[in-house]
Amino acid sequence: MKLIITIISNKDIERVLEALSRAGIFATKISTTGQFLEGGHSCIFIGIEKEKTEDVFTLLKKNVTKRIVRRHGVNSTLAGTLLTQPVDVEEYGGTAFVIDVEDFRKF
Repeated sequence: MKLIITIISNKDIERVLEALSRAGIFATKISTTGQFLEGGHSCIFIGIEKEKTEDVFTLLKKNVTKRIVRRHGVNSTLAGTLLTQPVDVEEYGGTAFVIDVEDFRKF
């Protein structure tokens, strides 16, 4: 058994949850805060059999979108610097961690 912990952009979260549900994969969404993705994100916990892990990743990849976002540069004390100019940055729509589950029980 595996536990897949995903951090998904809120721009994609509903599409991902609907796809998981259609595939019969149970998941738990937890609203989170942090600096990982601009515009907000949520964590999804997915408990799945080891053999189905790649199926989950295929589904996630189909329903999460990479984006180009405009970010402001870093602040600088140098007069006339271009560091504060906005730049386009590629933002991934999600990240996942896979953890081995030693025991799993429903009650």
